[in-house]
Amino acid sequence: MASVLHIVLLPWSAFGHLLPFFELSKCLALKGLKVSYVSTPGNLKRLPPVPSNLEKLINLVQLPLLSEGKLPENAEATIDMPLEKVQYLKKAYDGLKDLFEKVVVHGSPDWIVHDFVPSWVLEIADKYRVPTVFFSVFSAATLAFLGPPEHLQSRTSPKDFAYAPQWFTFPTSIKYTNHEAVSLCSSLNQIDASGRSSAERLQAAIRGCKFVAIRTCREFECRYVDLLNQLYKKPVVPVGILPTLVERRTNSSTEDTLVNRTFRWLDKQRPGTVLFVGFGSEYRMTREEIQELAYGLELSGLHFIWVLRKPPYVNDENGVLPNGFEERTRSHGVICINGWVPQVEILAHKAIGGCLFHSGWGTIIESLQFGHAMILLPMMADQGLNARLLVEKGIGVEVERKEDGTFTREGMAKAVRYVMVEDEGKVFRVRARQMKAIFSNQRLHDDYQHNFVCNLYNYAHDHTNV
Repeated sequence: MASVLHIVLLPWSAFGHLLPFFELSKCLALKGLKVSYVSTPGNLKRLPPVPSNLEKLINLVQLPLLSEGKLPENAEATIDMPLEKVQYLKKAYDGLKDLFEKVVVHGSPDWIVHDFVPSWVLEIADKYRVPTVFFSVFSAATLAFLGPPEHLQSRTSPKDFAYAPQWFTFPTSIKYTNHEAVSLCSSLNQIDASGRSSAERLQAAIRGCKFVAIRTCREFECRYVDLLNQLYKKPVVPVGILPTLVERRTNSSTEDTLVNRTFRWLDKQRPGTVLFVGFGSEYRMTREEIQELAYGLELSGLHFIWVLRKPPYVNDENGVLPNGFEERTRSHGVICINGWVPQVEILAHKAIGGCLFHSGWGTIIESLQFGHAMILLPMMADQGLNARLLVEKGIGVEVERKEDGTFTREGMAKAVRYVMVEDEGKVFRVRARQMKAIFSNQRLHDDYQHNFVCNLYNYAHDHTNV
């Protein structure tokens, strides 16, 4: 390959976006490319450290976020605020445009790899003749469901999202339920405080880029990747799943920290018997959801580890869980409330046998790296589509919900036991273990990353091909 390329990456300020962009940065640096990763000071401080062998190739560039006072103090990411405040974060993020232009002028990048929210990047890229890549952290199935750019703003009713769209040329179960469709339609099409809708931003990102990069692999989403190439009328390049490598560990430390206590407990459990429970950092569960989930876990009788983010409506941990729940489950459950735990290391532990979670794409990838079957309870955004994809693949079961979207403890316990221990659910456990051969295959995903880098170099020297 010719001279070293300089790539500027600009993710949206949500950790489901920041972290995949960071993993992509490391992959590019490992291939010898120079990387500038751009975000706000607070977000950069919360990223994992840059590996020492890549420090000379990855430059973390901070741009100060200027708020108009409608954001919580020191809030720089969606995790720092309730959902209704995110529109003000988008508005503040749009205010980074002039500062980002200076980064481009000073750094003279060969490429800009951007998220869909800062679609204003395209104006800067056009001004300075810098080619761009839209890097999607969503599954190919999700993007395929949303459709070609010309349709992104044409679906204005919830019923438009409650069935598989006409451009699906094969049988599929990818669609939203009725209660999900209402929420999605509002969040996708509503013009917020920033003056734009998410659909408008995504449409611009797809139309303006030279090609689309997507965090997936053909071995898992082949027909959806192929469909996207047709819908977008431009190349869609999988970069692999960007797997997080971690050693399976045991913990002999006697230091009394939350992490050490958690691993000492896991070390005592039989292989494949513990259920991992976690609903990510973005969704704030209601009191009713937390209580019903707790009773469902208790009713299942299974061993579990539950990573629970304390909701903002309680002042202390005592107001989160049902009375007496921790005492009744102390012998077979560990609850980590608001304390940081290394999720990937926990999923890598031999005691974990399945996951009950929100169907976020990042956690799906992490779970399948270790071959865990899944009990699915999608909560927001793309999670419902991801859940249908996993059911379609035969590696997960959704918890039954009522028409209004609520679930019961009985339905929760039934789904958990079915996937984790019952004979009828063995097919899900077997299929999930088979997925490990794909999702933990470092050579496979390294080939995807190599192909992505080749595309970058090829376009840099021939502007007629990607």
